[in-house]
Amino acid sequence: MTDTTRGDRAPTAPHARRSGSGTHGSPGGTQRSGRLRRRALPAAVLAAAAFAVGLIVGSGGDDGRDAVTAYARAWATGDWAAMHAQLTPAAQERIGLLPFAAAERSALATATASDRSVSTGEPKDLGNDRWRVPITVRTRIFGTVKGTVVIPVAQDGDSRRVDWKPRLVFPDLRDGERLTRRTEMPERGTLTARDGTPLAQGAGRTSPIPDVAGQVVGKLGPISDVEAARVSQLGVPPTAKVGTGGLERVFDDRLGGLPSGVLLAGDRVIARAQGRAGERVRTTIDPALERAAVTALAGRYGGAVAFDPRSGAVLAYAGAPFSLLQPPGSTFKVITTAGALEQGVTKITSTFPYESKAVLSGVPLSNAGGEVCGGTLVQAFAVSCNSVFAPLGAKLGAQRLVQTAEAFGFNRPAAFPIVAQSTIPQADAIGDDLAVGSSAIGQGQVQATAVQMAEAAGVIANRGRRRPLTLDLATARQAKPGAGERVISATTARRMQRLMLAVVAGGTGTAAQIPGVPVAGKTGTAELKSRDPGDTTTNPQDTDAWFVAYAPAAPGRTPRIAVGVLLVGAGAGGDSAAPVAHDILVAGLQRG
Repeated sequence: MTDTTRGDRAPTAPHARRSGSGTHGSPGGTQRSGRLRRRALPAAVLAAAAFAVGLIVGSGGDDGRDAVTAYARAWATGDWAAMHAQLTPAAQERIGLLPFAAAERSALATATASDRSVSTGEPKDLGNDRWRVPITVRTRIFGTVKGTVVIPVAQDGDSRRVDWKPRLVFPDLRDGERLTRRTEMPERGTLTARDGTPLAQGAGRTSPIPDVAGQVVGKLGPISDVEAARVSQLGVPPTAKVGTGGLERVFDDRLGGLPSGVLLAGDRVIARAQGRAGERVRTTIDPALERAAVTALAGRYGGAVAFDPRSGAVLAYAGAPFSLLQPPGSTFKVITTAGALEQGVTKITSTFPYESKAVLSGVPLSNAGGEVCGGTLVQAFAVSCNSVFAPLGAKLGAQRLVQTAEAFGFNRPAAFPIVAQSTIPQADAIGDDLAVGSSAIGQGQVQATAVQMAEAAGVIANRGRRRPLTLDLATARQAKPGAGERVISATTARRMQRLMLAVVAGGTGTAAQIPGVPVAGKTGTAELKSRDPGDTTTNPQDTDAWFVAYAPAAPGRTPRIAVGVLLVGAGAGGDSAAPVAHDILVAGLQRG
């Protein structure tokens, strides 16, 4: 028998059928009324349930879990904007996004924690519009701080959002309490030369070799406004003295150790720091070479630096090779020519007409002293011929010139906090061909330190790779042969070495020659004052003298030392800076 019932109606039994009108007074009417009541019951239940749901939703049935969960997850990623978005409109009005983010960051800094040092657990409903969230904060000096925050929620239309309170910035704070800390600095660590001789030790920062220490150690002093935020996050008390220059500044975080003290919620101690004495830091400074650099510089205004291109270890520095920014002059031709060779703009076999000047954008750009030069690329580079390399830079173009300079280290973060950033304008800001050509020979708006230009020579010495410089002996000893960021191809580096050898062998850098040792170098004479077009006269006081070099520079021999020298207002690089570099190179090669 086939069931033809549809919906929720029951089949009618044969014996129950009756004829008639089906009124309430008849048996048939009574049965039909019962059936109608039975059919109506489920519908009434559904309607009542729907009404109840509507009441719950209409009265804010969202318990706030979603908002609290999103708030906690954003906290764990340091996303202050996402956290702030979970606040009620009233809370957002009480504290805007920027003050909110500042309050959160301030609490973490007080605890010596970073934006990404927070972990959050799953929220637990405590009832009465309150949620408990487990919080773990990893701090620098107080270790791992664990606690909870009880997050209140409040109605916002059809949902509940976080009703933010100041106590929510850190776990276990109570209403009215502020997070603070009290810390003390431990004994400062000792700085040593590469041979272990102390350069700065004890509270007096004394050294048995004060002539060397006085050049490289730097000083301790009050915390500057610029450094306040950084050192505060390290737990350093505001009255402490920190490294303000030299090696003391470079290694300040390690020398300072970990402060001891307490983290306070109001008057309550919620975490303690045991502290740790500062590290003993062994630097790469070679005392003998440092003395040679100081003697060679002879107190003149400028800077000199020497490093090992095999490891990036800075061996010595005198004056201000890290911080003094000046136009690098023709030492920048190392970068321009490397870029031109790498991009196929010129070849090692290219030849150029003999001229006394180049004309770019309708303006003459003269060679030094009005000299007539040209010939092969090797010959032009050896005598630093502006009439060749300014047009070559213009042909390379601003975009590729800047890209090459940045690959060599310009416009990039410095290796140490005491190093000023060397800069070249962005391509679209340089200007016409004359401006590009001027930049290509290290004039215009190009600014560099002696260490940056020494690094350029180091790239050539390291077969086209840029190895980060270091003052930490342990880091230097971990350096792997042939490592470093690829700047130019090894082929281009070999060709550049050939050009730089010609500079010292018979060009502008002969004062850097060392008998029996091939030296690769490049001179620079940077003009400090603008001249009228075509004016070939020079005043030595109006020019900076530059020289960069490395040795030994020959196939099959690994360069052991690279140098950079800058003398401000000292005339031609070949006359003034090359002899300084010569003496440092000789002393460096004697190290063995």
